[in-house]
Amino acid sequence: MVVLPPRVVIAAPSSGSGKTTITTGLLGALAARGTVPAPFKIGPDYVDPGYHALAAGRPGRNLDPVLCGVDRLAPLVAHGATGAALAVVEGVMGLFDGRLAPGGWSGDSKASLLAPSDSNDAFLPPERSRPDDGSTAHVARVLEAPVVLVVDARGQHRSIAALLHGFRTFDPAVAPAGVILNRVGTERHADALRAACAEVGVPVLGVVPRRAELAVPSRHLGLITAAEHGADARAAVDAMTALVAAHVDLDAVERLARSAPATPVEAWDPVLEVGPTDRRARRVVAVAGGPAFTFGYPEHAELLQAAGGEVVVVDPLRDEALPERTAGLVLPGGFPEEHLEDLSANVALRSAVEAFATAGGAVHAECGGLLYLGRSLDGSPMCGVLDADAAMGPRLTLGYRTATAVADSPVAAAGETVTGHEFHRTVTTPRAGSTPAWSWDDTTEGFVQGSVHASYLHTHPAGRPEAVRRFVAGLVGPP
Repeated sequence: MVVLPPRVVIAAPSSGSGKTTITTGLLGALAARGTVPAPFKIGPDYVDPGYHALAAGRPGRNLDPVLCGVDRLAPLVAHGATGAALAVVEGVMGLFDGRLAPGGWSGDSKASLLAPSDSNDAFLPPERSRPDDGSTAHVARVLEAPVVLVVDARGQHRSIAALLHGFRTFDPAVAPAGVILNRVGTERHADALRAACAEVGVPVLGVVPRRAELAVPSRHLGLITAAEHGADARAAVDAMTALVAAHVDLDAVERLARSAPATPVEAWDPVLEVGPTDRRARRVVAVAGGPAFTFGYPEHAELLQAAGGEVVVVDPLRDEALPERTAGLVLPGGFPEEHLEDLSANVALRSAVEAFATAGGAVHAECGGLLYLGRSLDGSPMCGVLDADAAMGPRLTLGYRTATAVADSPVAAAGETVTGHEFHRTVTTPRAGSTPAWSWDDTTEGFVQGSVHASYLHTHPAGRPEAVRRFVAGLVGPP
């Protein structure tokens, strides 16, 4: 048993207010002065945690009450904050924006994520739901964490008092304890905003001026990941850090974080999650990484290790062979469509993946991994493991899904029900193989082919540790 660390949630009235800039800069500024922060992001976001990790110098982790379960949130914070002085949690969308019915909450607006979901089951049943389930407010209540509201102050001054009054009185359990005024124009503008905040008794923790040069490049699914952005990502993080260090009261933020109760909790433990297993005869699990496959969770590697796997990262853009003794292959999501030329040109690795799968090697592929296993992606040859071709489609498909496994596979037993999340603009033809991976509503999706499981559906391994145990337990070959 441990206690939850000092913690603070960075929220906003709406998407686009600058949460990521402020959170990333705050993490960098705290780290620079010797206060080790642990970064977290609410929801199924793979992009922001990469920038968080650059700033904090430690893995960015997700807190998703839908994919992981509410009961795991505090344990995951305790685990992820081991060795850190405090936890900084970036929210998603507006403070109270949760899962919508019938469309289903999907994520933040960087990728137009408020588009309707394809599934009518992408929301909690009425008997279990409340209007802000899955929201930043929901997670803040569970963690008993103070909330800082980041407000885009462009085009307003005294009106901010009414906005803050509304947020403070709407739900007293998560009333903002302070505000960071973002994108402020002039000193006169700043003075008017401070006076308005004082009218409603909300402390101003920072006044951040507009900085257009901090914009991070984006694409069809949102911001470009830190791994792809390379040196420019490092420069952007450094600029955010300098901006926040100069204009936010770091001492006040730390004091606020330390006002959170020292709540006792059992820290999440990957070894306990997977249960008893033989860890002596470790088998190599190759996990695709590098710029094309960045949509993974740190807990996945930790669970694979705990279940008896030896995790070795392989970069399909550069590595020409699978690691020696590879017994299992994990292909997470990412943006392979942005790296078609290099992925396709690496014929040696594509051939190695095809040979491995054909020989019965266990493969678990999600979204981008599914695209890589197909015959082609936008006309460029891929691995050819699956008789399917993929291409960019006309619309974004996203949302939570409650899915049922159609057949036994390396990661699920037939009939098992899981909660996952779709997030893609590609279309695969056919959508499902002769043995689909999942079914939901009136559709089937994905492929189960021998020891290959490939699907668009993202799951969070912390929410399904039994799937990781099943995958590693089914591996064959020399340890």
